[in-house]
Amino acid sequence: MRALILLGLVGFVAQLVDGSLGMAYGVTSSTLLLAVGTNAAAASATVHLAEIGTTLASGISHWRFGNVDWKVVAKIGIPGAVGAFAGATFLSSLSTEVAAPIMSLILLALGAYILVRFTAFGLPRGNLGKPLRKRFLAPLGVVAGFVDATGGGGWGPVGTPAILASGRLAPRKVIGSIDASEFLIAIAASIGFFVGIGSENIDFAWVAVLLVGGVIAAPIAAWLVRHIPPRILGSAVGGLIILTNVRTLLRSDWIDASSGVQAAAYLVIAVLWVAAVVYSVREYRRDKERESVEAVESELRTRAGEEEQASA
Repeated sequence: MRALILLGLVGFVAQLVDGSLGMAYGVTSSTLLLAVGTNAAAASATVHLAEIGTTLASGISHWRFGNVDWKVVAKIGIPGAVGAFAGATFLSSLSTEVAAPIMSLILLALGAYILVRFTAFGLPRGNLGKPLRKRFLAPLGVVAGFVDATGGGGWGPVGTPAILASGRLAPRKVIGSIDASEFLIAIAASIGFFVGIGSENIDFAWVAVLLVGGVIAAPIAAWLVRHIPPRILGSAVGGLIILTNVRTLLRSDWIDASSGVQAAAYLVIAVLWVAAVVYSVREYRRDKERESVEAVESELRTRAGEEEQASA
């Protein structure tokens, strides 16, 4: 019972992060399932089954708040579903001993990407309003869908930063569109896992509690996306994902590190993680101060122009 309550809380927190940041539900949930000993294919299948419900709820919530661009959803979601099905069948064909470290490596890379991306660069806002081409979104969808299924998460970490980096879509619409299109990826990946491993290795009670936690969090996250600082949240989540998956890898048969090496690695990661969060908080405050100054200067220039017109 305690494990189910914990999973429900994980589902809630993971969806709260995902709906606010456009990523990390699958990565966070899969990381926990791997940490408690679930095999890689079953962990990813469990998460994707839960995501059918959470992504539907999240997509509807984002749509109601005006955060979804349906053209982007169509252009990236359908190719993403193809990539997700392929990734699910590929992961299902690997042995548990091989799949678990591979999945942890993918999750570790995604966590590092999230941490560096949001800590160092924040959110680009350059080319707002310019159209996003299908020749960009379709290959991105295939790659992101494949990574998502094989890594137990990755649709957001691959798709969201790539679209944000283009600067052509408002951040809240990037997040809403990625969350809405993930519904297609969750369905395709789930079908792929049923084909690959069947249903006997999937604990549907775990699916249910992850789903309930995520559905409760979805409307809250859709509202928070307008208010929460993504830079700080990205740094915090990225560090957590890195720490957990390094732990899995150090304890795997691939490395089998001693307790002393493990402790040293955790200490280094924790120091870097705290430093990243502190830096993000500082840069966020600087950005807000800069925006305030620019707003005041713009208002003063406008008033000066109006006074000149009146005197003329």
